[in-house]
Amino acid sequence: MGTPEQHGSAEQRAEDEHADEQRTDESVRVESPSAFAGEDDGMDRLWTPHRMVYIQGEGKPEDPDDGEQCPFCAGPATSDEDALIVHRGSLAFVILNLFPYNSGHLMVCPYRHVADYTDLTEDEVVEVAELTRTAMRVVREVSRPDGFNLGMNQGEAGGAGIAAHLHQHVVPRWIGDANFLPIVGRTKALPILLADTRAQYAAAWPGGAGEGESA
Repeated sequence: MGTPEQHGSAEQRAEDEHADEQRTDESVRVESPSAFAGEDDGMDRLWTPHRMVYIQGEGKPEDPDDGEQCPFCAGPATSDEDALIVHRGSLAFVILNLFPYNSGHLMVCPYRHVADYTDLTEDEVVEVAELTRTAMRVVREVSRPDGFNLGMNQGEAGGAGIAAHLHQHVVPRWIGDANFLPIVGRTKALPILLADTRAQYAAAWPGGAGEGESA
């Protein structure tokens, strides 16, 4: 049968059931914790099931050298909204990271499927650098970060998730953003949806409404 501490008192169960009955939104089913096994430890849970896609490696190319499997090559062939593209340049584009280290995590990618920074042409180097600087200005205007992490992970040994297509990370940082959640719980709290972030940055990008050129 269990103890009252395990199942909750009759008074607590009655209060929970009454609270459920008071809900006007009948499309959402709320079940009382007292109806389930377990002991309340006073902790809140931040469920992030979307991270399982990243953990299981879904969407990663089986052949990293095949440009047709590369998500950075496929992105510009779709709409800005679907691909999370913020801006399209002549030789490179700016896209949100689908698995961001922080809110507003952008990446600057050349259109060409090249792996190493030394493989870029002089013109590509200039445009990647200019887009990185513009991205920082836009993020500062919209999100007011305290700082940035910029960098390229070169090769799998260097930590590149998709090593075959070069991409420059632009990660906004806020004082205190490295709290116990990512350090202890391996969980990142992201307060704004990717689609909303893309729309805000695209609108703030210099040169118009923020919609890049069509693919």
